[in-house]
Amino acid sequence: MLNPAVEVIIVSRGNYNYIERCLNSLQIHSYNDVKLVINNSGNENLLRKVYLVFPSINIISNPDNTSFCQSLNKALEITENDFVLCLNDDVFLGNGFINKTLNIFSLDSKIGMVSGKILRFDRDTLDSAGLFLSCWRTARERGYGRKDVGQYETPGYIFGVNGAVAFYRREMLEDIKRGQDYFDSDFRFFYEDLDIAWRAQNRGWKAYYVPTAIAYHARGGTARKKHGIGKNFGRFYINDELQLDLIKNRYMTIIKNESLMGLLLHLSLIIVYDLAVFGFLLIFRPKVVPRLFSTFQYMKLAFRKRVAAKRV
Repeated sequence: MLNPAVEVIIVSRGNYNYIERCLNSLQIHSYNDVKLVINNSGNENLLRKVYLVFPSINIISNPDNTSFCQSLNKALEITENDFVLCLNDDVFLGNGFINKTLNIFSLDSKIGMVSGKILRFDRDTLDSAGLFLSCWRTARERGYGRKDVGQYETPGYIFGVNGAVAFYRREMLEDIKRGQDYFDSDFRFFYEDLDIAWRAQNRGWKAYYVPTAIAYHARGGTARKKHGIGKNFGRFYINDELQLDLIKNRYMTIIKNESLMGLLLHLSLIIVYDLAVFGFLLIFRPKVVPRLFSTFQYMKLAFRKRVAAKRV
């Protein structure tokens, strides 16, 4: 595959140190890529600093702090490149990442998603060696939080790709697009990567993992309090609004994508997981519990989207 058109979309929450490191890591890649930064911070100083250091970067500013999913959709609508690498700004790429992952798409025309090995900033701890659908119907990052000792060095098919470093084939994105949404804009944050992978799998698309392509991620760098960056058990370090997103988006993902047989097989485990989550909320975040009723409207929307998808 010789230098195909690649679009790199970076959604930034306004941390210049993160975005500078991310953009610097892209300079070593030789592909004719479009680097598009979505500035969701409302910080105009960030824009000026990025322009000065990286004058070739295209920037879209969202002063109203548009959600992660809405930002990605906006970027995808204004570009037409065949392959799309979506990055959080708290990510930077290792040498040859784009080349190693991009070449995988040529193995099979139905590969719509590719993941490399994602490590934490300490370069020793695994963040993700591929995204999988757990028995609890949650997003399971293989190797999450474990020391990297070479246990995931075999390339192969996976369920999906981590949203912090997600490489997509545009043909797949267009196939699963619904209305104006590639990513479900009702999600805001969390579970968008599992939802898009599950939708793609339901339409016959595949995902692939290539361990020689390395990226580095500050887990929670854009969503958590500073003392929680890079730590496991992320629920302890996010605010109440994100707690609600985490809960409602899991339900929406299940409603939109799960088969009846899959639901029956996993219902008891789903209930066990839910009981654990509600126990956590009652002990640590009791103010969130009554606010869960406000998410019921999204469950109705999820059912409508499920029905609409079946008609396509």
